[in-house]
Amino acid sequence: MQVTEAAAAGAFLAWWAQAGVDCATGEAPVNWLRPSPMPRAGQSAPSIAPIAEKPRTLEAFQQWLATDPAQPERGWHGQPILPTGPAMARLMVVTDMPDPADVAAASLLAERAGLLLDAMLAAIGLARGDIYLTSLFLSRAPGGMVEAADLGVAAERMRSHVALAAPRRLLILGDRTTRALMPSNDSRPADALRPFNHDGGTVPALATFHPRLLLGQPAAKAECWRVLQSLIEEDHP
Repeated sequence: MQVTEAAAAGAFLAWWAQAGVDCATGEAPVNWLRPSPMPRAGQSAPSIAPIAEKPRTLEAFQQWLATDPAQPERGWHGQPILPTGPAMARLMVVTDMPDPADVAAASLLAERAGLLLDAMLAAIGLARGDIYLTSLFLSRAPGGMVEAADLGVAAERMRSHVALAAPRRLLILGDRTTRALMPSNDSRPADALRPFNHDGGTVPALATFHPRLLLGQPAAKAECWRVLQSLIEEDHP
């Protein structure tokens, strides 16, 4: 008995159907319980919510940071520590996130780290009230660890923040903050000003050690001082 190609194909498919394979398969897992994205008959497709427009003033931006439910910090414990200081400051200082001491004090760079920051600022003729101080993340992540996706969101958010704060100079504290905001293979010395790109253009920026590291490694203070001297030289050529 001669079997036609159509009959052979039908028998092949029937065999797979009896085995439970009744649709196309692939290597990637599929959520078969996922609701169908297609609208039912007589229904229109669901509308897509427009992307929220970024705040256009510093005050509105700070309010957005404090209240927007989509911020990555909303899933963490603790109240956010909001930025402090004037707009268009001589110096904007950015750290990574509040330390445990900061959370307890409800203030960035508190206790010993804060005293060291105050000394660093005094060395270049500034006080805490003269600077605009903020952090990549306004709350402390569990264990101080953040996901790469959240770090990317915070870095992009900071570019808008810097544009609205409009400082004359930017000082970035800590390795994690530096890698998020200024990843570079730049061959210039560590104490040389580099342009930081933000939503409104660029601002001269420097990166140095976080005060928490300086407290544990006093030998690093010499390099930190060289960075601060660059700020002095730029303001007083």
